[in-house]
Amino acid sequence: MKILAVPRIRTWQTFLVFNKNIGMIIKGDQTIGREISKILIIQLGDIGDVVWATPTFRAVKETHPQASVSVLLREGLGSLVEEDPHIHKIFEVQGYSGTLLEKTKRHIGFIRSLREERFDLAFDLRLDDRGAFMAFLTGAPSRISLVDHTAIWRNRLFTHLVDPPPATQRRYGAAEQSLQIVREFGVETGDTTPKLWVRDETAERVRHLLDREGVSAAGRWVSINPFSRWPYKEWDDGKWIRIIDWLWKEHKLATVIVGSSEEMERAAYIRDHSCGQVFNLAGKTTLGELAGLLSASRVHIGVDSAAPNIAAAVGSPTITIYGPSDWLDWAPQGAQHIVVTPDRDCAPCHQKGCDGSGTSKCLEELTVEKVQGVVRAFLAGAGSAH
Repeated sequence: MKILAVPRIRTWQTFLVFNKNIGMIIKGDQTIGREISKILIIQLGDIGDVVWATPTFRAVKETHPQASVSVLLREGLGSLVEEDPHIHKIFEVQGYSGTLLEKTKRHIGFIRSLREERFDLAFDLRLDDRGAFMAFLTGAPSRISLVDHTAIWRNRLFTHLVDPPPATQRRYGAAEQSLQIVREFGVETGDTTPKLWVRDETAERVRHLLDREGVSAAGRWVSINPFSRWPYKEWDDGKWIRIIDWLWKEHKLATVIVGSSEEMERAAYIRDHSCGQVFNLAGKTTLGELAGLLSASRVHIGVDSAAPNIAAAVGSPTITIYGPSDWLDWAPQGAQHIVVTPDRDCAPCHQKGCDGSGTSKCLEELTVEKVQGVVRAFLAGAGSAH
């Protein structure tokens, strides 16, 4: 594998990897053994995992156009892909409430609904226990996943297992984590870019939301997501306040803060301490509406989280700050997507903060001036293109 040297402020246009993805089927073979008319793809990961799996959804459908392709996701994530033309039906694993007996009955009912589909083939895209059990309980005669070298019992739930290529031969990009499984069974695609569709009704709700909150009247605006599920990936709120004020003073760009309902108070703090024109929409959208909102943003600026990947999947340019996690795997791909990384040679360290402390010194040291320089260069080059 050869990696060309790139600067610390990066775009995917400046990064090239020359390698070949060489996996290996270690259980079963490439012949599924029957006509395929119904396929289930199981992705029980987080929001970003679902976004990165969309090229796999698309590739499976294009390879098996005669088959209906359904997906099984975590509760609440179906709205992200409800308009994907490659998906026939969406199932969501629910967190049922009630007594143990009531929850058991509902779980059994859900399993029964999956079995009634009579899937011919099930792909599990993650190495977790729940997905393995769900694949097995569907009753699909062909069940495919990655081999788990640490849990032999899990491997027994599948008819086919794929051993991924070694690290020195793998392809970068989170989409490859799913594609490396399906490729071994004749599923290929020349387009590994995640894509989300926003339904007309959702876009209309977003327009009403922007009007109601006063964003539409503000004219030009950018979206910002300062939040991550993991604090060691975040940048200081005070620095975000300086970025927001600078965007307004120097570029007359309003800011829309996005995030979950749990992040509403932090978003309100940032808004209340900013001098620029800023709107707090954290917790005010569904995932589908968030996709619609980000599609209208001039550029999305944020940290390593699901939001940059959603923005990229609906066609918006992104500027994303990365610290300990590896941008080569997780950053949106393409020339309009820019990555800002710290100047420390230890980044990315792939740790949960320095020495597992939960605090990332590399992000603490990342200056506002550096991020401003990246945003300024982007805005100068982007013109009115978006």
